[in-house]
Amino acid sequence: MNTAAKLSAYGVVLALVAGGGWAAGTAVGPHPGAAGVPGGEDAGHSDTHGGTVAEAAQVKQDHEPAGLASSRGGYTLTPTTTTLIPGTTAPFTFRILGADGAPVTAYEVEHEKRMHLIVVRRDTAGFQHIHPELGEDGTWSVPLTVGDAGVYRVFADFKPSGGEATTLGADVFAAGDFRPAEHRPSHVAEVDGYRVELDGELAPGTSSKVTLTVTKNGREVTDLQPYLGAYGHLVALRGGDLAYLHVHPDGEPGDGRTAAGPAVTFFAEVPTGGTYRLFLDFRHGDKVRTAEFTVETGEGSHR
Repeated sequence: MNTAAKLSAYGVVLALVAGGGWAAGTAVGPHPGAAGVPGGEDAGHSDTHGGTVAEAAQVKQDHEPAGLASSRGGYTLTPTTTTLIPGTTAPFTFRILGADGAPVTAYEVEHEKRMHLIVVRRDTAGFQHIHPELGEDGTWSVPLTVGDAGVYRVFADFKPSGGEATTLGADVFAAGDFRPAEHRPSHVAEVDGYRVELDGELAPGTSSKVTLTVTKNGREVTDLQPYLGAYGHLVALRGGDLAYLHVHPDGEPGDGRTAAGPAVTFFAEVPTGGTYRLFLDFRHGDKVRTAEFTVETGEGSHR
């Protein structure tokens, strides 16, 4: 084959590879209409005609739900630990890199912490909400234990000084025999003798009121303790891609109107219909517990 023919064939191969990559990216891309998730806005109102490819890509990224990407808004989550050993406690370390490639070292305090790290297996088992410590070189570190093998998603929820609140996600791996968990729809959770009931339905594309009521031994718990400046924290993860939503309750301790239980009320807006896993962190008896729920939504109005 002469040189011209070789170059022509090479160009065809490149075109096929590029076209296949675009098609694959479209097939596995995020759900449309990500309104209501941090960082998500109405994609239908964006106009990228005449813009550059980079601008169009940025618009698309800005409209994605939180936690789907490891890099967003000029920040990149870079785990320095990528493998975990089930049943073993070891430091988990990572950095947030800025647009210049240097580790970010200045963060604002949000809900009493500079970094909220959510760790959950991709089948939404083994949920943890933990708070790493920041080293002078920009490395975050926290002791971490996972009980079982599988692929785990880590979400870094933070606000860099002078920047916007951001949530980035990345996968880490725990070797071993993986057996996926099954979660049946449930509006009631039992944890450490506490019963938590969820009242309300999530409607896509609109703010939905959900109330979680905590009881113990059949009695209402009316002395919940503040945890990170609130009587409860709610994380919602969308089934399949684990799009992330962190919701804080209506009212706060000491505001003169918010009772310390038994009910904690949230207003949450999920972007699409589907199955969601909800995780409520609450504190009582000087211990933080997590109640888990599995709820399904209808199609609703996608904005």
